[in-house]
Amino acid sequence: MRADRLVSLVLLLRQRGRTTAETLARELEVSTRTVLRDMEALSAAGVPVYAERGRHGGFALLPDFRTALTGLSHDEALALVVAGSRRGAQLFGLGSALASAVLKVVDALPEGLRDTAAGAAQRLLIDPETDLLSRRVAPEEVPDSIAAEVRRAVFAGHRLRIYYEAVGRPPTWRTVDPIGLVTVRDQGYLLAKRGTEDRTYRLSRVLAAEELDEVAQRSDTVDLDRAWRERNVRFRTGGDTTVVVVRVDPDRREHLVATALEVLSEETDEDGRLRLHVVFQDARHAEWALWEHAMDAEVEAPQWLRAALRDRATVIAARYRTPT
Repeated sequence: MRADRLVSLVLLLRQRGRTTAETLARELEVSTRTVLRDMEALSAAGVPVYAERGRHGGFALLPDFRTALTGLSHDEALALVVAGSRRGAQLFGLGSALASAVLKVVDALPEGLRDTAAGAAQRLLIDPETDLLSRRVAPEEVPDSIAAEVRRAVFAGHRLRIYYEAVGRPPTWRTVDPIGLVTVRDQGYLLAKRGTEDRTYRLSRVLAAEELDEVAQRSDTVDLDRAWRERNVRFRTGGDTTVVVVRVDPDRREHLVATALEVLSEETDEDGRLRLHVVFQDARHAEWALWEHAMDAEVEAPQWLRAALRDRATVIAARYRTPT
């Protein structure tokens, strides 16, 4: 909308000072001609914007043209600036709105508070693309049009029709009653009901969405945090879980337990090693987790898991055998 763009123009000039039309056009993703027309509109509306000619010229505002926002502490201002770096808004199609809001808040802060908050924000890095093991985080992309349609249905309390592609299945249309939106580690989810059953849909697998005029069949209030925890437990413990008896060095216990669903029992052997009865999601999960701890843990049961780990070790040993 043009009104939003005009406000953004004023805020950009307030924060950056003299700026060229080309730079403003790139920032706002419009043409240079559009920026020039907007500058004329601002001037006609009484905003003290002026142009400076020459090699280092550009547009600028008269000094001290700003509003004031009071009542925010330094930490509150810093929290608002840091919020602009979170990806949840991007997943829900609110990225540009969040950036615009943060820009307005920062501009309205008293000068001293604005400078210290912006400077402190440069000292914080939130959710970088790689961790310390150089594993790259691949954030999911959700088209803004789909995110906006889902978001509107959630907030309006309307039913939602989605074209959803589940893993290993062809996409199908489904009509659901949306409950809320959740973002976890750069992945967005829609919590909804389909009939009487709870459903969780990954936003990146929604290929199309349509808000319906029908009222969603849902409670007027929701504890989204509790709903997510309950669904998480059901997901982690659903299906054919696998119980493993394993002996592990005490200093590696926490690393092993962190990969499991639950520890049923624990005791200390005479040699000081721990014997645990541990629950895993399924056979594949158990094999992966115990192979990760192959040098520090020994599986006692089930026998098929011992055999699977032995076969893996045999293949690896043969591959790295020193030639005679």
